[in-house]
Amino acid sequence: MSLKLYNSATRKKEVFKPIEDGKVGLYVCGVTVYDLCHIGHARSTIVFDILARYFRAKGYDVTYVRNFTDIDDKIIQRANLLKKEPGALAREFIDAFDEDMGRLGVLNADVEPLATDHIDGMIEMTITLMDRGYAYKTEEGTEGGDVYFSVDSYRGYGSLSGRNLEDMRAGSRVAVNDKKRHPMDFALWKSAKPGEPQWPSPWGPGRPGWHLECSVMSNRYLGPTFDIHGGGRDLLFPHHENERAQSMCANDGEFAHYWVHNGFVTVESEKMSKSLGNFLTIRDALEIYHPEVLRIFLLSKQYRSPLDFSKKDVEGLQTGLVRIYRTLQRLNELLGPDDGEKVSRHSVSEGSGDFFEKFCEIMDDDLNTAGALGLIFEKVREMNRLMGPESEGAISEDTRSQLKNDRSQILRAGDILGLFHEDPGEFFEQLAGPSTEVKSENIEALVEKRTQARTAKDWAASDAIRDQLKEMGVILEDSPQGTTWRLDV
Repeated sequence: MSLKLYNSATRKKEVFKPIEDGKVGLYVCGVTVYDLCHIGHARSTIVFDILARYFRAKGYDVTYVRNFTDIDDKIIQRANLLKKEPGALAREFIDAFDEDMGRLGVLNADVEPLATDHIDGMIEMTITLMDRGYAYKTEEGTEGGDVYFSVDSYRGYGSLSGRNLEDMRAGSRVAVNDKKRHPMDFALWKSAKPGEPQWPSPWGPGRPGWHLECSVMSNRYLGPTFDIHGGGRDLLFPHHENERAQSMCANDGEFAHYWVHNGFVTVESEKMSKSLGNFLTIRDALEIYHPEVLRIFLLSKQYRSPLDFSKKDVEGLQTGLVRIYRTLQRLNELLGPDDGEKVSRHSVSEGSGDFFEKFCEIMDDDLNTAGALGLIFEKVREMNRLMGPESEGAISEDTRSQLKNDRSQILRAGDILGLFHEDPGEFFEQLAGPSTEVKSENIEALVEKRTQARTAKDWAASDAIRDQLKEMGVILEDSPQGTTWRLDV
């Protein structure tokens, strides 16, 4: 089955057909680095991380470009507030982005360009647009002035977001600006203001407009026409609309073939806002939840759907993830570690079993991670039935072979989703948090002490230790083979 993606430009699902056989060019708008990233940024970054992973698993040669906007009004304002140089502030938050996304298991993009490294290309594209009659300079003398893109000059303006230019003019809340010919015209080049970063240009010192940056960087690394342009739904208008317009005009009607946008994230049914006190950074969330808990939650809805970050829902997915890791732990105990199963398990083409084929069929339907997770939970329940109660002993060779194959397929699916990479024991210890009383060595010592009490038939001491462990969030499971424990999470 071929991968289908919802194309925002045509507003329908389409079978993905690459421009060049076997290759994919993917450009995703990255963050503007003036603050720590929030969980909305995490969702978007993880969605496109998985899209790149899945293309590679299907055998494509992927060039994934994700930029950083390191010059912008917000960066300048924040730098002034903190009395820092804008460039230094941007670098600080780029490093923070790398750290946060690394903890969430996000792989680096192939190219991660900075806007400030491509100023010359932005000046060149602005000159091209002016020469072709799509842009104009405001009159502030021969040595200065802003340069704007004229939306009236491009008949296709508004088609990406499904908006009508005249309706936008009539309902525009854009502040009146005598410099602009149309209220929706947008800046390609901004003239310098005192104390701001600036670069020389034919129109005097200044800096580029935000929309121009991605057009130039995508063109630089993927060419004037490429396969997929992605980002959050909040970027559809005006950023992507403006980016598409200027690129189409500069590059003779060539740009991205597919536009992919992920849905919004709310917190407890409210839009994230610092004024509401519900602005949840990735670091805030990681203080509470294991990184894979956050990742599986952010994949629990199909990427285009809105996602509400609620404590109840996150904890529900945490319970599900614990169940998976507990199953993997039992499998390791029964079958031994899975080291030999990790070879080439990324590849879809090497399909090994009905489960993985079904997983790919679900993912091919517009990257349906929610359905894929549902399939994984179903398979885990089946595997637990095959293993039987934990108190049982040996399993048959046929069952052992089946479980080994199932585990391999689960881990292959997990690689694509960026999940199940932890050692189960380490996962449970990390999930328990930093409290020393729930470290595994302390638990094991108490379990051994309880075993000695049971051997001595000191039932009161045995029950007291069980109660102590229960208060620590540890559940004991006794069997003829001994006592095992797990965290009650």
